[in-house]
Amino acid sequence: MPAPNILIFITDQHRADHLGCYGNPVLRTPHIDALASAGVRAERFYAASTTCMSNRATLMTGRLPSVHGVVHNGINLSLDQTTFVELLRDAGYATALIGKSHLQCFGYDHPDKRAWRPVEGRRTPAEGLRDATKRPRMGEGYGNEWTPDWKAGRRQRVDTPYYGFDHVELCTLHGDQVQGDYARWLAERHPDPDSLRGRDHALPAQGVGAPQAWRTRVPEALYPSSYIGERACGWLESLAAQAGPAAPFFLMCSFPDPHHPFTPPGRFWDLYDPADMPLPASFHAPGGSPLVRGVHDYGRGGGTREGYTAFPVSERECREITALTYGMIGLIDEQVGRVMATLDRLGLRENTLVIFTSDHGDMMGDHGVMLKGPMHYQGVVRVPFIWSDPALPETRRGTVCEAPAGTLDIAGTVLDRAGIAAYNGMQGLSLREALERGAPLPRPGVLVENEPVMFQFGRPRRFRLRTLLTGQWRITQSDDRALCELYDLEKDPLELRNLWDDPGAASRRAELTDLLLAAMIEHADASPLPAGVA
Repeated sequence: MPAPNILIFITDQHRADHLGCYGNPVLRTPHIDALASAGVRAERFYAASTTCMSNRATLMTGRLPSVHGVVHNGINLSLDQTTFVELLRDAGYATALIGKSHLQCFGYDHPDKRAWRPVEGRRTPAEGLRDATKRPRMGEGYGNEWTPDWKAGRRQRVDTPYYGFDHVELCTLHGDQVQGDYARWLAERHPDPDSLRGRDHALPAQGVGAPQAWRTRVPEALYPSSYIGERACGWLESLAAQAGPAAPFFLMCSFPDPHHPFTPPGRFWDLYDPADMPLPASFHAPGGSPLVRGVHDYGRGGGTREGYTAFPVSERECREITALTYGMIGLIDEQVGRVMATLDRLGLRENTLVIFTSDHGDMMGDHGVMLKGPMHYQGVVRVPFIWSDPALPETRRGTVCEAPAGTLDIAGTVLDRAGIAAYNGMQGLSLREALERGAPLPRPGVLVENEPVMFQFGRPRRFRLRTLLTGQWRITQSDDRALCELYDLEKDPLELRNLWDDPGAASRRAELTDLLLAAMIEHADASPLPAGVA
């Protein structure tokens, strides 16, 4: 068989139940649902971290954040880390990234200054604090996504190969604020692109007062999601037009939406009526985690809701944001259909593996909170994963994989499907047996990690979280003992009752703590290989 083409669609801050094929009764996503109908949908698929850069680096390396070192946003993925895309490229694949990368820093100042709290008694990097490593992932090679350079014209393109991608058309930031290659594309199509962007230039939007929501003047055809669809199709067409035998391709189509700000364009702004949006069942439940209480306390204390930190919302705001998020997902779904139609037209569909996933989820009103953070509730850690492979057995098409899996496994699974050996230090599994045959996986569950650096969520000091998710249980351990949690996801799917201190759950807690410890030991770094016997 020829090597398969591989296409990955990835969205940003998109929880699993925000798709029709995952049971959402309101949202219409026919093109993404069609991928699930022709493939396998993973029911329990988890991000390795609820932080964007951390999980994207895990997707690329097949390694946990504590191992590849991107434990929080603002830390570049080391150029010394091997990515699975590099191995595909070395094997002869044409490789391209269209859209958001976020493997390096965007470079904007966070507007939520009140949430920043450096470690007690330590200086911030700006004050000259020296790092433990002599190669601190800064300087030459690490400015490719630095948005101020793109905006000022100091950077015109991404230096390639970029973590294995030979062709990159970049988007930085979110909503109608996107920069990078997109900004130049927009300027070629409109005489005054800045007049289209942002709250100050927004169209009137009566009845919508939610934080970070405005009715953008950017037309549908010029919005970042449409740009990604257009340029992905253009790259596929240019590849098909090349003379000589066609190399297999790997294309990552990466949408900055449905991340905030909430700016769906044109008809997608009011495609869904906020009045039709049901509130989450846990909206009025405060949640068992002090982190959620910290978010509510921060909101009551006058903390900003215009930054990247989770914030509390009213019922009306929750419904408005949900409707706008659904609108953004609707436009993404159309672009997925556009790219898939191009594959059909070019005769590429029958040898192209298609994956759909996201980098992490969103609380989206769960426990009265919006956005994300180190809260390991299902809405944030559980993401969609669809594997639509023409080589799937007919009996597996339209089925559901119940085995707990996650972003950590994507790299190894793709390499296995391409017939390429994984590299030393890759920690994820190949999911092929589970996807193609419904086989169980040889591990008890999936690890999730968080190490908040900038935002402390009301805690007195920096803390770390380690979670193990099995088919039934979620256990979260922390060096901040007040943050430890235990939930029975079968009996308590809304995660309302923390069983950590429940005497009746003591034996289960001990068992799961043992499994979590064993999983952490198993996932210790196996790299580098020894250079000699001694």
